[in-house]
Amino acid sequence: MECTPIPFDPVVVERRHQIARDLRSLLSAESVIDDEIGLGPYESDALTAHSQLPLAVALPAETEEVASVLRYCSAHQLKLVPRGAGTSLSGGSLPLGDGIVLGLSKLNQILDIDYANRCAVVQPGVTNLAITRAVEADGFYYAPDPSSQIACSIGGNVAENSGGVHCLKYGLTTHNLLGLKMVLPDGDIIEIGGRHLDAGGYDLLGLMTGSEGLLGIITEVTVRLLPKPQHIGAMMLGFPTVEDAGACVAEIISSGMIPAGMEMMDKPAIHAAEAFVQAGYPLDVEALLLIEIDGTLTDIELMEQRIRQIADIHAAQSCEFTLDADERARYWAGRKSAFPAAGRLSPDYLCMDGTIPRRALPDVLSGINRLSQAHGLGVMNVFHAGDGNLHPLILYDAAKPGELARAEAFGGDILTLCVQAGGVLTGEHGVGVEKRELMPLMFNETDLDQQLRVKLAFDPHNLMNRGKVFPLLHRCAEHGRMHVHQGATRFPDLPRF
Repeated sequence: MECTPIPFDPVVVERRHQIARDLRSLLSAESVIDDEIGLGPYESDALTAHSQLPLAVALPAETEEVASVLRYCSAHQLKLVPRGAGTSLSGGSLPLGDGIVLGLSKLNQILDIDYANRCAVVQPGVTNLAITRAVEADGFYYAPDPSSQIACSIGGNVAENSGGVHCLKYGLTTHNLLGLKMVLPDGDIIEIGGRHLDAGGYDLLGLMTGSEGLLGIITEVTVRLLPKPQHIGAMMLGFPTVEDAGACVAEIISSGMIPAGMEMMDKPAIHAAEAFVQAGYPLDVEALLLIEIDGTLTDIELMEQRIRQIADIHAAQSCEFTLDADERARYWAGRKSAFPAAGRLSPDYLCMDGTIPRRALPDVLSGINRLSQAHGLGVMNVFHAGDGNLHPLILYDAAKPGELARAEAFGGDILTLCVQAGGVLTGEHGVGVEKRELMPLMFNETDLDQQLRVKLAFDPHNLMNRGKVFPLLHRCAEHGRMHVHQGATRFPDLPRF
């Protein structure tokens, strides 16, 4: 879909220029973008099927500058969309045509590393992997590791509650946070939590984690640091069917073992990843299970033996094990490259994100294959098998009329299947615009009203990331219709001013 161009209405253009002039009085001149070419990189996030040029982009470099921009937006009732690295896969940072984007890329410093309290204080623009790189020489690391960790920023991880390969044992972002500094929509600066293990009062830290930019702007994050495990082993298991692999996963967890990570790939994903990075994957299997186990050598040996026994029960065709760091990195290289490798199979894809009970893995995977046939579109499955977080990649060609709509319908059916199986709409990508119309699958009107009341308690004028998460036609009991959104073909296009 082509990006909606900057409107040529003289009134609109003058307002844009006035907003840019006002923002330049608050920030340095080079920290404000309002020309069409400069705005281009901000027109979408990683959900590139939908795009929209904002009025302007503001790039503050410190907390006080963020606060000054939010005070300006509040005073002038100007909508604002927060943006980190732009790696969101749910349209979480898709701009509004009548609002500005506030980018946090300049807040990119590690402010303090506190080994005594096993934590680090970082700004939101620091990349996920950079935290581990800063502390690994001293024997520590930051556990959450989404596949985009080389690029995604910690502020976005907090906004979406990202996970990664090791979330099975070490948790999602929310389990690895200690504190936040954030700016509220009216420009007030607050601090939540700190360097201690817990805080009194309401769990505002939990509320902010996964809030998708609806409640405020995070400007500092205090994260937990963990000591590196003594030893790490990795297993690569091949299966004749995805159902066999799914059943193996369920039994491993039900046996009481908790591997550090457990990932699954189906045959299309295996072949695409192998062609892309030559990871040494077997090509004669229908499903591949990658398992990482850590701890003492005795712990690893016992767990490896038990996993082999369970895998044999479920018809495993192959089983490899290594303690070698380079070989382990090779195993994971294919999994972490699976998304870009999908480009070998199709010019476009939608990356879905639903979570299901582990026991439902075999049935849901079979259901996804049936849906693939019904919609006439290919799919490759790559997911965090240990916690049931599925990432089906729906393959389509945007150049072919109607294929994007079919892909989106296919994605909606997959998420519906996840909810029907006892799961939820998202595991780590967030709701954004991609899943907002599916929210009634999980929440009734009363549920949505309560969530909106929380949103409006922080943002009474509904300026922060408007149009995300909540269905467009939902009405809050006291406030009427609150959410509008411009610029995407499947959503209503309302007047900008």
